[in-house]
Amino acid sequence: MEKKNIDWSSIGFGYMPTDYRYVSNFKDGKWDEGTLSTDPNIVLNECAGVLQYSQSVFEGLKAYTTEDGHIVTFRPDLNAERIAASAARLEMPVFPKERFIDAVNQVVKANAAWVPPYGSGATLYLRPYMFGSNAVIGVKPADEYQFRILTTPVGPYFKGGAKPITIRVSDFDRAAPCGTGNIKAGLNYAMSLHAIVDAHKQGFDENMYLDPKTRTKVEETGGANFIFVTKDGKVVTPKSDSILPSITRRSLIYVAKEYLGLEAEEREIYFDEVKDFAECGLCGTAAVISPVGKINDHGKEICFPSGMEKMGPVIQKLYDTLTGIQMGRIEAPEGWIHVIE
Repeated sequence: MEKKNIDWSSIGFGYMPTDYRYVSNFKDGKWDEGTLSTDPNIVLNECAGVLQYSQSVFEGLKAYTTEDGHIVTFRPDLNAERIAASAARLEMPVFPKERFIDAVNQVVKANAAWVPPYGSGATLYLRPYMFGSNAVIGVKPADEYQFRILTTPVGPYFKGGAKPITIRVSDFDRAAPCGTGNIKAGLNYAMSLHAIVDAHKQGFDENMYLDPKTRTKVEETGGANFIFVTKDGKVVTPKSDSILPSITRRSLIYVAKEYLGLEAEEREIYFDEVKDFAECGLCGTAAVISPVGKINDHGKEICFPSGMEKMGPVIQKLYDTLTGIQMGRIEAPEGWIHVIE
């Protein structure tokens, strides 16, 4: 299979339409068989549920070319489970797990020419999403839905390497107590847009959100989970009912324990503790781990002794190990790597 004629090393993290996308519709209480489509456009009624009441959930995962030439995805079963939980929370029909994985297989195989070659630094990003598609004027769940998966080749999230970023403690709340912060709903990201635009205007890369109830505990940023390393090398991540259960974070905790022999735990982290940590990073699908160099708390800076110029040593090991697993250089735990072809 001949790859597309693209300078893979120069593409950024943006949208580039590929040949096929997967589409399935829910109507009369059931999902249709689903199909691959060459049309990237969606036609909706002006009163569609997604347009009126933001009934929309999504996921993000990647397809890679491994060192031995296989095309694989990383833990798609967990993406299937998370989008199911997100859909149920917004009173949307669940797209079955086995069908989700089959749809991933179909769309990646159909776009195999768009999966970047091994060693290029690029990957094929998959965006599964679902939305209310029929007309809804009263405040209620839609009756019809569409599930889709689009794909786009993307370059490394950070050109020239992951340079430590500077974030600020936000005065905005990302999610409400007992709200939807723990699901991947489009409305959560809309809530964060003003805060991130404002942060960029002030010269910061991201926002640190504290818990909305007491504003004393670390939660996450607008699009990534936190991971910290203590001065004695222990890996800790925030635990909260209002943050997204990150697949990358879960994988990093496992890697820390089982591959690197480190202590690692998920627990409540009070903001007062942050100044005592040695390393800080943001973890997610796009960049795996982004190192944090400084946190600005209303003019008072917290600087991390490891990682001011580059990734700290523990975060670097976590990054190298997880990406090694994803790319086939390091043997993966059973079930983590889903081979497509």
